[in-house]
Amino acid sequence: MCVDVPLPHLDRPFDYLVPAELDDGVQPGTRVRVRFAGQLVAGWVLDRVAASGHDGKLAFLDKLVSPERVLSAEIAALARTVADRYAGHLADVLRLAVPPRHARVEQEPSEPEPGPAAVPPDAVPPDADGWAAYPSGPAFLRAVADGRPARAVWAPLPGEDWPTRYAEAIAATVRAGRGAIAVLPDGRDVDRLDAALRRVLGTGRHVVLTAALGPARRYRAFLAARRGLVNVVVGTRAAMFAPVADLGLVAIWDDGDDVHAEPRAPYPHAREVLLTRAQLGGVAALLGGFARSGEAQQLVETDWAREIIAARATVRRCAPRVTPAGDDAQLARDAGAATARLPSLAFATARMALQAGLPVLVQVPRRGYLPAVSCADCRTPARCPHCAGPLALPAATATAQCRWCGRPAAGYACPHCHGRRLRAAVTGARRTAEELGRAFPGTTVRTSGRDEVLTAVPAEPAVVVATPGAEPVAAGGYGAVLLLDTWALLTRADLRAAEETLRRWLSAAALARPAADGGQVVVVADGGLAPVQALLRWDPGWFAARELADRRELGFPPAARMASVTGPAEAVAELLAALRMPDSAELLGPVPATDGQERMLIRVRRSQAAELARQLRVAAGTRTARRASQPVRIQIDPLDLL
Repeated sequence: MCVDVPLPHLDRPFDYLVPAELDDGVQPGTRVRVRFAGQLVAGWVLDRVAASGHDGKLAFLDKLVSPERVLSAEIAALARTVADRYAGHLADVLRLAVPPRHARVEQEPSEPEPGPAAVPPDAVPPDADGWAAYPSGPAFLRAVADGRPARAVWAPLPGEDWPTRYAEAIAATVRAGRGAIAVLPDGRDVDRLDAALRRVLGTGRHVVLTAALGPARRYRAFLAARRGLVNVVVGTRAAMFAPVADLGLVAIWDDGDDVHAEPRAPYPHAREVLLTRAQLGGVAALLGGFARSGEAQQLVETDWAREIIAARATVRRCAPRVTPAGDDAQLARDAGAATARLPSLAFATARMALQAGLPVLVQVPRRGYLPAVSCADCRTPARCPHCAGPLALPAATATAQCRWCGRPAAGYACPHCHGRRLRAAVTGARRTAEELGRAFPGTTVRTSGRDEVLTAVPAEPAVVVATPGAEPVAAGGYGAVLLLDTWALLTRADLRAAEETLRRWLSAAALARPAADGGQVVVVADGGLAPVQALLRWDPGWFAARELADRRELGFPPAARMASVTGPAEAVAELLAALRMPDSAELLGPVPATDGQERMLIRVRRSQAAELARQLRVAAGTRTARRASQPVRIQIDPLDLL
């Protein structure tokens, strides 16, 4: 039995006796209440055995919460693996995997499953023609239909109807008698895939599982999958542990989006959980997105997955025309193009699209990014000469200091232009909609962002100002896409700044019409930058390979494994003193963290990642066994390495 006690040194199964009156109801996977250290706590039954290996006296279970077997053996094994991978606690993972009980929902009658081979009359048979644009696409569908564990990293074409392609892959899995899970970044993407599955599979063949559903609806969807009423689950990261029986395919869209990272301990990433399920269960996996993360590129380079890409001629035919506003040709026409927020090229492109009766998308970064430091001459992000961490200026007159190792960089010189002056990077834009409204009088200006996110806009002349991730889909595609304030993204003090910038650019540019239909993209940045080059060529694979090679040379994830230890200085020192680090371990820090805490980073080779996680669990258990009062947060491969 797993007892829900959040103490690392108690992260192990405990044996309890089952009273005779509860013998029928207490089965593996049920929720119970037990006495532990004098308190009544929750627990999950992992197994029933005839005898215990414990020599001492065993206590009886106190209460059977419900006879519903909410925890399957597959999910229990997965939770244990995820807890070990992230140096976490099994009970923490099970709280993420099994939603809170809703008694009324459990009492609702269950409807019979239509059967894995049954095709509802309103379903549309899956068609491989959509995948035919990719040479290896039909082969992937055939492998999934045959039940083979095909693993693919898919780079969809610009303007691709990716929800339908995902629905077709899921339909091939269902028709083979197996189940599927698809995890998406947000509710808008979930709604699009939900609609596509209704067209392809018909109604009643899948459920949507997100944390935003509310307790009753979420538990109802969870039980539908656990009871075998449906074998397809789509949702946000809440669906990564969905108890789908006979799983045949796991899929994730846009795995580079940071919302896939769980903010609760032990902080697992949806991509890693799904890949673990694929590895443990021998099932197919599909990672898709207009951009490619370093982790996805590593799967390709290690032959764990194959890439599904279109021919270059097909990409050029589908892509919009991309023009940088900061290259030499534009500077010759407009000397202020390198620094202007809306250079003449962007203005003229938007005006042409509006005159043609097409909508225009303007992407502006969100406000509130942490100030980054870059070279004042060439704007290259400033990094520590010792550990390559991002530099920061603690005060206006202070010496630059590394955010990772804390070393000062008084004699910093830019490795690109050898300049010695530093500057704070620009932050997010303000009043963009008002500015564009004055620039294009009489034109409708819509905004999509934190306060209100638009799902779609009609094919009529209008300017849509959106923050990254909130871009609505335009009927027929946008006539022009303007990418403004690019330095706010490129100069962020973040290891993944360039990768994240390209991801956001490609996601917005993919909404434009093809160049043959008048689609244009203007990016206000220097055309010589690697992310801009990748956008110009529409080649996310090239950029991902370049980024991964750089990280491998510098020893950054995913080429290496890093752990973050954050807490009060005394607590961090206490944990590190109890930690037996692997041979390749390298300590970086300490650096200041929020709320007066400090942070240490531990870097090891990937081959010693499991050992580092195990030793961190042991060290954390040692502290709690000694009744340490100050908590320490342990994260493996955190997205923010500041």
